[in-house]
Amino acid sequence: MYSVPYGKGAIQFSLPSFMRVTLALSKPVRPIENEEVAVIEALANPIGSPPLRRIVRTGNRICIVFTDVTRSCPDNMLIPPLLSELKAGGVQDEDITLLCGIGMHRPSTQEEKIEKLGADIVARYRVIDNEPQNPAALVDLGTTAGGVPVSVHRSVMEADAVIATGIVEPHQYGGYSGGRKTLAIGAAGEALIAHTHGPAFVDHPGTRLGRIEGNPFHEAITEAARRAGLRFILNVVLDDDKRLLRVTAGDPEAAFQDLVSFARSVYEVTIPQQYDIAIGGVGFPKDCNLYQASRAPSYLFFAPTCVLRPGGYFIIPARCEEGAGSGVGEQRFLSAMRDAPDIPSILEDARRNGYPPGQQRAFVMAKVLEKAHVIIAGSECPDIVAECKMIPAKTIDEALQIASGNSRASRDVLIVPHAMLTLPVIQEEQSC
Repeated sequence: MYSVPYGKGAIQFSLPSFMRVTLALSKPVRPIENEEVAVIEALANPIGSPPLRRIVRTGNRICIVFTDVTRSCPDNMLIPPLLSELKAGGVQDEDITLLCGIGMHRPSTQEEKIEKLGADIVARYRVIDNEPQNPAALVDLGTTAGGVPVSVHRSVMEADAVIATGIVEPHQYGGYSGGRKTLAIGAAGEALIAHTHGPAFVDHPGTRLGRIEGNPFHEAITEAARRAGLRFILNVVLDDDKRLLRVTAGDPEAAFQDLVSFARSVYEVTIPQQYDIAIGGVGFPKDCNLYQASRAPSYLFFAPTCVLRPGGYFIIPARCEEGAGSGVGEQRFLSAMRDAPDIPSILEDARRNGYPPGQQRAFVMAKVLEKAHVIIAGSECPDIVAECKMIPAKTIDEALQIASGNSRASRDVLIVPHAMLTLPVIQEEQSC
């Protein structure tokens, strides 16, 4: 019997005997027992930076950029000690802004802000969302040497010190998330997000999961965060059960590199070959909509070497209770996937005309669907799944029947219970 996440629970299933199974799991690491103490110690001993209380002083305006609900970062654990550090440095409550880095996702609800930060903090401090499409809320910071237009929320630029939380884990474009990304993308204007998620970046061979060096996306957000004045980060690495494995504070570059080195030792695992079928778990909060859940097959496809043989099947259990998603980006993804006559048309149009932020997910999924099939099992929006040129299935058993063609011929199956954390690396490189 196997189990993969589904919503806030899990789905259990068995596989027929003619299927040869490989289970890919992140390396076991003992979680930190006292998480609160670990966060406090990280702030007291930052990497490459003085403690935060020595950086700030009375009268300083502070902006803390934190992650939105689509990220599992435990901001409710990180923000209170950060606020205590600022208070120890003399910063007044009224001089602190907590900015939710939604990027191009929908605005956060009051309930989500409370879930992320706690009711007391939401009531006591100024808590706002990024406004990527509101020119009045943004400050233009020019264009990088690589041609990326940089703009960020005005609250960032009006601050004397900018701090960001984040979670370091494999990322489709940046190699690893966290570090500067919470600010550089989460608090950015639409133009920056459009450029860094455009076809030129997504098609670039350096834009791969797990890759930092020579990655144009990583280079762009590093420069954007530098221009925006990011001074200090507090980031974490979590295990598959969202337990704290490592927490590091300090200089955005030095602290991020420390966490990436650790994350690689946990998340990157070796598998022997490519497979006919890959079952990838998602779970809450990523499986709340199809836009987010579709990251699982694209992560497995764009691993350092793809995990499927050409023509193989990804099976992704996901509730998708919000449909495709209600944000601007999610709706652009839906329109592009639904309205195109076929997969080649999505790719051709994107490469010829570009696309706005959010629609890059359609381009990425078209690249996946060009060479593989994607089955979404157990979704609450099967019609939307079909409209997006993926295959809906009521159960994993039904999905397996589709993937095997109801044949009892031998199949190689890879199960990755946490497909957006575990990064499978094939022993001998093969091409997708």
